[in-house]
Order: sequence, then structure tokens, then C-alpha cells
Amino acid sequence: MERVRNALKPRRQSPAYEPLDDGSGEDPRRDGRKGRFSWLEYSIFLLLGVSMLWAWNMFLAASPYFQHRFANSPRLLSAYSPSLLSVSSVTNLVAMLILTHLQSNANYPNRIIWSLLINIVTFTLLAISTVAFRSVSEGFYFFFLMSMVFLASLAAAFCQNGVFAYVSGFGEGAYTQAIMTGQGVAGVLPCIAQIISVLSMPSKTTKRGDGDVAQDGKMGTAPPVAQESGKSAFAYFLTATLITVAALLAFIYLLRRHPDAGTGSAATTTPKSPMADSSDDEPPLSTRDEPTSRKTVGMWALYKKLHWLANAVFLTFAITMFFPVFTQQIHSTYPQDSQPRLLQPSCFIPLAFLFWNTGDLAGRLVTLLPSFSRFTAFPRTMFAASILRVVWIPLYLLCNTHGDGAVIPSDFFYLVIVQLLFGLTNGFLGSICMMGASAEGTGIEPDEREAAGGFMGLMLIGGLTVGSLASFGVA
Repeated sequence: MERVRNALKPRRQSPAYEPLDDGSGEDPRRDGRKGRFSWLEYSIFLLLGVSMLWAWNMFLAASPYFQHRFANSPRLLSAYSPSLLSVSSVTNLVAMLILTHLQSNANYPNRIIWSLLINIVTFTLLAISTVAFRSVSEGFYFFFLMSMVFLASLAAAFCQNGVFAYVSGFGEGAYTQAIMTGQGVAGVLPCIAQIISVLSMPSKTTKRGDGDVAQDGKMGTAPPVAQESGKSAFAYFLTATLITVAALLAFIYLLRRHPDAGTGSAATTTPKSPMADSSDDEPPLSTRDEPTSRKTVGMWALYKKLHWLANAVFLTFAITMFFPVFTQQIHSTYPQDSQPRLLQPSCFIPLAFLFWNTGDLAGRLVTLLPSFSRFTAFPRTMFAASILRVVWIPLYLLCNTHGDGAVIPSDFFYLVIVQLLFGLTNGFLGSICMMGASAEGTGIEPDEREAAGGFMGLMLIGGLTVGSLASFGVA
């Protein structure tokens, strides 16, 4: 049976021969295991990108439900949003620092798997909490919710570190772009779902246990949206669980295609002669108890090679984190007494998020085009562009903040010029910077690509953390 398995096993080509294309989309010439660009693998990385940020966007989309749970506790109601942001940012950053430091024996596929498993457990518990334990106190539920935020943020750190390091080992910038695109998709879909849920509600005042909430959603405890019902919130969290399960199954399939990727041998694997196939019976490295040791690259050494791109991605996402604060405060300039349902705050705010996320997604997608992807060769230009994005912050002040009037009374100006273009620059610059870390000409050696991917993920998280904390001052 051993001889039969060896006979059926595909042979690796000797480096002295030119391999033929067997139609499978794989090219054995690339570091002994890397394939050519594959739309299937691109789709898997896109799904991993979706699952990476779907958790966070589910928390945002379900905010009205959480506000409803804290309706009888004004102190917890006001503390919910900043607490969620603080717990998420700090947990993510600290975990990323630790994971980036632990390079030598890192098993990046296992980190990805652990992140997906943690998210499955987290959102299953959240789904159960919407139909059970409804009578618990607000304080206990607040502690439970922050615990779930902590677990989701921990999973996000494992996923960010693992996925960006894992994909860098492929040396295929388009796969990194797929992850960034998936993150953009994760921002668009919850906004659409929230708008649909609001529009599906009756256009009248909704009665609460503690009073009435006006039709425009301005006060009471939360805007009257469908997520407040236990069944709707259950569907939200269950959807997040199902998407994460799909991502896990897809990643396991990808591991079967590239069993050595991300485990320490990927960057240093050399082609074997056909006589060496008898040693290939060992299990995939991602299933071993002891991951293979890899070259350790210090963060300072990586920073010196990637400082332009690293600073660019840091500034890009630090400046980006100001937009949620303004988006929740800006109202339509259309007269309130005749506003259509879509322009009322309960719909207009998620509509503004949708415009921003649509721009962000478009910016990530456009980097697929060769004429735009070549910007990875201009890291200094990307750094300068990331600084220039600060001009969008004063543009928000020209809009109808708190409904007090706008300097430029135009919803088109706000939704398209401000939101859409600000999101577009975020998606484009973020993707180019992350793709550039594994591109030629950066000085990153093949056995340093995984460490470089993890380092760039750390800089991204660092920018988000600094930006989110700085946005408190703006708020």
C-alpha cells in the first residue's frame, strides 16, 4: 500500500526541467509550492477578508439592539459605544504586538484557524443571548457584551496577523488585494441590511417599554429599527457565524492545496528531485505539534525596509478612524418636516456609512488593474498621499452636523464628495500599501515575506487604535 500511495502521488519536477501546464492552475516552479494566480484561491482570500471584519461590522450594525438592552441604564447606554471601541482597539493592538514578536515558531495557518473558531463561539453565544437570558440585569449583560468584544478582537488580531503573514508567503500581490477587498465587502453588506431593516418598519412612532421614540430617531433610546427585536438580532449574529464557518472550510481546503504554506518552510522550500518523494508522507506542517522554526526578523529591521509603506498605512487608517464620529452626527440638509424616509436619521446615517464603504470597496477593487497596482513601486508617493487625506476632516465640518445647519447645504456634497471619495482613498491606499510589502523592490527577502506581512498588519492595527483614541477628542 505504501508503494501504491507513492505511485499515485504527483511527482515534483526536477529544477533542471521545465514543467508543463497541466491545466490545474498550479505552477511548480514558484518556490516549490506556490501556484500561479488562481481565481479560486483569490476567492478564498476574499472570503477570509470578509470574515476578518464581518465581526466588527456586525457589532456596529447591531448597535440599536444593544442600545435597547441598555435602555433602562443611561450610564451603560452612554458607556457602551466608547467601551466597545476601547476594548476592541486595545485588545487588538496588544495581541498584535505579542503575535508579531512571536515569529520564530509561528504557525500562521493555526493562528487563522484559531481566530475563526473563536469567532464561531463568540457569535454563537451572542445569538443565543438574544433569545435566552433576556431577564439578566443590564450590568451583567454589559460585562457579557464586553467579554464578547474582547474575544472578537482577540480573534481579529490572530486573523490579521495570520492571514497577512500567510498570504505574503505566496508572493502574489493580488491575493493581498483580495483580503483588502473582502474587508470592504464586509463593510458594505451590513449597511445595506440595516437600511432595508429600517425601511421595512412601519412609518410611525414605535412604542418602547420606557417611552416613545420619535420617527426621526433623534431621541428616546435608539432609532426604531428592526435589529432591536431578538429574532432580528439572532439572525444577524447567526449570519456572522455561518460566514465564519464558510471561511473556515474554505481555508482548510486551501491548506490542502498548499500544506507547507505559512508554517516556516514556505519561504525556504527548494524543489526536490523525484528521488526525494519517499519523504513526503509526513503530515501537513499545519497539523504538527511543533511548527518549523523560521528566520526571525526584528520589527526595526522590517521598519527600515518598509518605513514608507508602513508609515503610509498607519496614517491612512489613523485618519480614517475620524469618519465614524462625524457620520453619526451629520444629518440630511433636506427640510425635516418633509424628509422622505430614506433621509431621516435612522436611514440617513447608515446610508452615509454605505457611501463611505462603497467608496472603500471601489478603492480596493481598482488596485486589481495593472495601471493602478503598479503604484506599489512608489512608496514615497503613497506616504505623501496618506498625509494629504487629512484635508477630508475639515470637509466634514462644512456639513449639517447635529442638524444645526451646513456651510455647504448639499447632501450630494456630503455623500459623494466627502464620504464616497474619503472611502475611495482609504481603500486604494490601504490596499496598495499592504500589497507593496510583498512586491519586488522593497528589499524584503523571500524568507522575510511572512514576517513583513504580519508587521504591516500590526501597523494597520496601530493606525486604527491611534485614530480611534484620537477621535474621542473630536467627539
